[in-house]
Parts: sequence; structure tokens; C-alpha cells
Amino acid sequence: MKIGDLSNATGVDVGTIRFYERAGLLAAPARQPNGYRAYGQAHLEGLSFVRHCRALDIPLSDIKRLLDFAATPQQDCADINQLVDEQIERVRARLKSLKALEKQLTVLRGRCSQPHATQECGILSELVSAAHGEACVCHS
Repeated sequence: MKIGDLSNATGVDVGTIRFYERAGLLAAPARQPNGYRAYGQAHLEGLSFVRHCRALDIPLSDIKRLLDFAATPQQDCADINQLVDEQIERVRARLKSLKALEKQLTVLRGRCSQPHATQECGILSELVSAAHGEACVCHS
């Protein structure tokens, strides 16, 4: 199949497929006599694996490690467990950060509880103050 077919089958942009090839996450395809790349089932499966890992927000460097592990299945899986444990910790840290963001936005939203003229809007006032480096309740 051509790169466009692979893109359509996986929902991965053509430019991203080429990037994954250059990054070593996807095996280089054979070339047809006309120079076009010729992708096969292994490319489809590999790209689907990478796409799923990215959906789990696994960094590209870790995906490369997972692919290396998959290529040598006789290895001990302790390294894979560690990799996933590290990803869980990154997700937990992000959740904590998102909770703090939610709190800031909730406080900010509380600055304007009813419709009125824009120049009186507490939300805009706080955002302008924060942009100028002034104290803002949205950081408390």
C-alpha cells in the first residue's frame, strides 16, 4: 500500500508517518521501481501500535524502548513495568497540575457572577492584572 493508504487506514497524517520512519519508530518500507514507498501489514500494525502508545501519551523515546522490547520477547519484562510505572507517575503529576488549574479557573470564574458591561468584568480585570504582573486572585 502507498503512504496515503496507510495514513487513511490508521488516521495518522502522512507527515507524521514520515517522521516516525526517520525516528526509527516505523521500519523503512521497500521502494517500488517508481520510487514510491510500499507499506505492508507489518507497517500497518507497527503504526497502529505507535498510535495507541501516543494515545496513552507515552513519549516517543519510551515507544522506541517498547518496540525494542517487542523485537526481543525473551527479555525480562521488568523494564517494561518500570517504563509504565514512570508513565503512571507522569500522568499523576499532570492530573495534580490540572486540578490546580481547575481551582485557579474556578476562582477566576467566581470573579464575575452576573452579566454586566465588559469594562466591569472581574474575569477580564483579573486576566489583565495577571498579564501585567500584578497580584491575581486566580493564583491563590
